[in-house]
Amino acid sequence: MDFSAFRFEKANVNQAQAISDLINLTYRGNAGWTTEAAIIHGDRTNRQEIEAAMQNSSTHFFVVNLPSMLASCIYVAPEKEYAYIGFFSVHPDLQGQGLGKYMLEQAETFASTVMNIHQFVMFVISQRTELIGFYQRRGYHCTGRVEAYPAYLGVPKIAGLTIEYLEKKAMRC
Repeated sequence: MDFSAFRFEKANVNQAQAISDLINLTYRGNAGWTTEAAIIHGDRTNRQEIEAAMQNSSTHFFVVNLPSMLASCIYVAPEKEYAYIGFFSVHPDLQGQGLGKYMLEQAETFASTVMNIHQFVMFVISQRTELIGFYQRRGYHCTGRVEAYPAYLGVPKIAGLTIEYLEKKAMRC
C-alpha cells in the first residue's frame, strides 16, 4: 500500500462518533483479523469515551481519512515516563496491507519527537496471541503484568480473559 497520499493527522471532536464506530467495527465486527467478536460481546467504546479522551489537552488522537471512510485511528497519552498507546484500529477492509504498521510508527515517532517520550505501553487481551505477535514484531515485549479483563471493555463470552501489558523502548539518537 502506498502511504504517500495518506495524511496522519490529529482528529477533531466532530470525528468522535466515526472513531467509536471504527473501533467497534475493528474489535467487535465480524471481519478482519483483529476482531474479538468470538470472545467478547458488546461495544469496545462509545462516542462519550472518545470525546472525553479528546478533551484532555495532553493527549492526542490521530486518524487517517480516506474519501470513503475513516481508515485508521490511534491514541497517544503521556503517562509519567511513557506514552500510552490505545484505541488503535484499522478498518477491516484495509487490514493486512501495512496501514497498522504505518500508524504505529507514526504514533511512536510523534511521541518521541514532539512529546520527548521514548517508552511506549499498551495492553492487549492475553488470549489474542496473533495481536501480541503483531506488536512483538514491532519491538514490543510482554512486561509480565497481567490483569483481569476489565468489564468496561465488553462482556467476555469465555471465562478467564485477561489483559497483558506490552512495552517498547525507542532508540534515542
